[in-house]
Amino acid sequence: MTSDLSALCIRPDNTLREAIACIDRNKQGIVLVVDEERRLLDTITDGDIRRAALVGMNLDLPVHQLQSRRANSPYPAPVTASVGTPSAELLRLMQELQLRQMPLLDENQRVIGLVTLRELLPNDALPLQAVIMAGGFGSRMRPLTDTIPKAMLPIGEKPLLELVLQQLKEAGIREVNVATHYKEELIRQHFGTGDDFGVDIRYVNEDQPLGTAGALSLLAPSDKPLLVINGDILTHVDFHAMLHFHQEHKADMTVAVRQQEIQVPYGVVETDGVVITGVEEKPLVRHFINAGIYLLNPDLCGFIPQGQLYNMTDLIHRLLAEGRRLVSFPIREYWLDIGHMENYQKAIADTKSQTD
Repeated sequence: MTSDLSALCIRPDNTLREAIACIDRNKQGIVLVVDEERRLLDTITDGDIRRAALVGMNLDLPVHQLQSRRANSPYPAPVTASVGTPSAELLRLMQELQLRQMPLLDENQRVIGLVTLRELLPNDALPLQAVIMAGGFGSRMRPLTDTIPKAMLPIGEKPLLELVLQQLKEAGIREVNVATHYKEELIRQHFGTGDDFGVDIRYVNEDQPLGTAGALSLLAPSDKPLLVINGDILTHVDFHAMLHFHQEHKADMTVAVRQQEIQVPYGVVETDGVVITGVEEKPLVRHFINAGIYLLNPDLCGFIPQGQLYNMTDLIHRLLAEGRRLVSFPIREYWLDIGHMENYQKAIADTKSQTD
């Protein structure tokens, strides 16, 4: 049980931005909104914050503004348990309701602590198999990629791919498929079976480039969801939170997205036919971009043609046409696409600053 209430509790007049900072500090994926007597008023989860980001909610609003938005959710009020509830009962309830955290209250509804699913199942592996797309030529990174694949470019003292594998291992993911093509023997020589890196690696070699989704048609059948990540992505995204978000929204596919801001360098003129209705000087345009990380239910591999060039955008269009449920998962953690030299240099600098 987590009992450091100073890291868990905020007041209803705290802002969403302050709630995010608290979640990042306590690393439990939740904050508890309490009154002066520490009685529980509400909870704000990592998922609540991400949903607020998707609708463009102002992060400087007080947290109580989220309550009305959750009125139609499965759990509009916090789900709690009494302090002293046996661990087996807490585990049963949390698994039944698909909860990652549960506040523990005393007889006066005051917060005593918090129990998490990771605490109750400390050795439980994340029920996913990962697929890292590492077969690209890295053309924009030449001449560095003339002799090694982009996934093997050094970031500090380790190849980029090793940093990705380390993150998967720390998240509890053991089954990792690495899709290879360009200079694939260098990847195999370095990582082998994955034993030395705490994961079980299976290689999926593309005889010809199959795009960002085609290699999924070559995987052995499995009943586990697939976490697919481009091999040139460096991120600190919480894979536990992403899986919970996927399950909570009953998605067939979850696409990680990243908010991007673009400053239009001109005045934008609004028109209705020939009539000018307004003008905005150099507006800031915000939209979500594809972040190159996906969660797919295992049956979706059946939509991917065997041995053909097929991209994730093709799969998304196909699934939408089939009426399948796709949801977006906004990344608010560190994320960097190492697609060109400038971002490669930034990745090196960022990694160095995090280890100093």
